[in-house]
Amino acid sequence: MKFLYHPDRAELNLSTVLYALSDPVRLLIVSKLSTGEERTCGDFGLPVVKSTVSHHVRTLRESGVVRVRVQGTQRFVSLRADDLNDRFPGLLAAILKAYNVSEEKQNLLSNGQQS
Repeated sequence: MKFLYHPDRAELNLSTVLYALSDPVRLLIVSKLSTGEERTCGDFGLPVVKSTVSHHVRTLRESGVVRVRVQGTQRFVSLRADDLNDRFPGLLAAILKAYNVSEEKQNLLSNGQQS
């Protein structure tokens, strides 16, 4: 089985986390994971192709924003909210609050429904 890199909490870097959260699709993934539930890569209902979802999940994983667990052929994704809050208190909550009230989220969701 292939080893998936996840940085330790102490290795989380603010600029890397902010870069990972700078993409609208990745923000949507994090927003959907913020409920605390683990999801498979196919459960996000994103307006992008499967390979693009894999790329975004990898970027989030390598930055330390999400954890990916492999079970058979499925990859389960969960938000590392505790690690992020311990390392950067209030950052995740502030970003998600701003994103959830923005037009950016609605625009991305409505574009996906038109495809």
